[in-house]
Amino acid sequence: MRLAPSSALAARLDALRTELGHAGLDALVVTHAPNVRYLTNFASSAALAVVTADGVAVLADSRYTTALDALLASEAAPPGAQAVAVGGSGAYDEVLATWLLAHAGGWRVGFEAEHVSVKRHGSWRARIGAEVASAGPGVSLEPTETLVERRRAIKDAHEIALVRESARRLSEVASAVIRDLADCVGRTELDIAADIDHRLRRAGFERPAFDTIVASGPNSALPHAQPTERRVETSDLLLLDFGGVYGGYCSDLTRTLVVGTPAAAARTLYRAVADAQDAALAAVGPGVAADEVDGAARRVLAEHGLGEAFGHATGHGLGLEIHEAPRLGPLRPAGPPADVLVPGMVVTIEPGAYVPGVGGVRIEDDVLVTEGGAERLTDVARETRLL
Repeated sequence: MRLAPSSALAARLDALRTELGHAGLDALVVTHAPNVRYLTNFASSAALAVVTADGVAVLADSRYTTALDALLASEAAPPGAQAVAVGGSGAYDEVLATWLLAHAGGWRVGFEAEHVSVKRHGSWRARIGAEVASAGPGVSLEPTETLVERRRAIKDAHEIALVRESARRLSEVASAVIRDLADCVGRTELDIAADIDHRLRRAGFERPAFDTIVASGPNSALPHAQPTERRVETSDLLLLDFGGVYGGYCSDLTRTLVVGTPAAAARTLYRAVADAQDAALAAVGPGVAADEVDGAARRVLAEHGLGEAFGHATGHGLGLEIHEAPRLGPLRPAGPPADVLVPGMVVTIEPGAYVPGVGGVRIEDDVLVTEGGAERLTDVARETRLL
């Protein structure tokens, strides 16, 4: 785990406090684990953080006491942080309610609506309401959306360095995997996936960023196929989609290979997807709407008669999670306006086309949006035999 410097945490917390002020909120209860880590450097499966105008309280149970105390005593501590002990894993709601009533009487306190269940929200309200009846001024709980995620979409220098290194290591792993799969006829998809996961660990990744996808022959026409016992056959398309987590940050890459001599239909499919990726990559830059990048890829595939064969978005943001803002897809009829790309965003560019009976092709790279355009972070050759 690579900790952000305290100065970076200070900037993140100050930016969040500005957002809270704009929303008329006095504090924010942060429950989503990646958001807690982003703001405090503290990684756990249960901890909460309460960000106020002048500090941040981190609530954690005894499983994390030693780690939290060490963090708060280190140079990587979030400014103004304090630890709040939780008696057991089931006592978080009680401790949170008590802390809020002790520190936030009369405050409007935001919570992350996307990450708090109806049941948990009800528990908070019930506990706070019972205390208010005998303790005085209450706490107003207000739903918020993506206050932290919007900030996380734009990476700071510490994050960019980690994402760049994650992509570099992933490129090395992918290049070696592709080289060693030159003769993989007879190997199962599961065997190849296990080998990829092992190589990711050996390359210094904490873990795979998601379940590795290895899809051969007809299975490659399934965009998110799971590896099976199917054995690779001659002339198969072989789709490999995998990523790693380095220093907490994800990288993601897809390459589609051919085993032996490719059929004409496979060549045509691959060429179309490669052209679509080139068009999308060329469209990336500051001030560009995310749906414009998606549209660039989608138009090329439609020109090749493959518009209906491309059913997913062209890309997504990368960071502490494998799928983050922005979403590079078509506008949804009842959805929000498209995200606009700004320097510091890291996104995937991964158009694909999937044709039952022929197979599927997806080509994916990681890209950093810069002041002058874009920087491709992954560097892995595409399949020359299919080109």
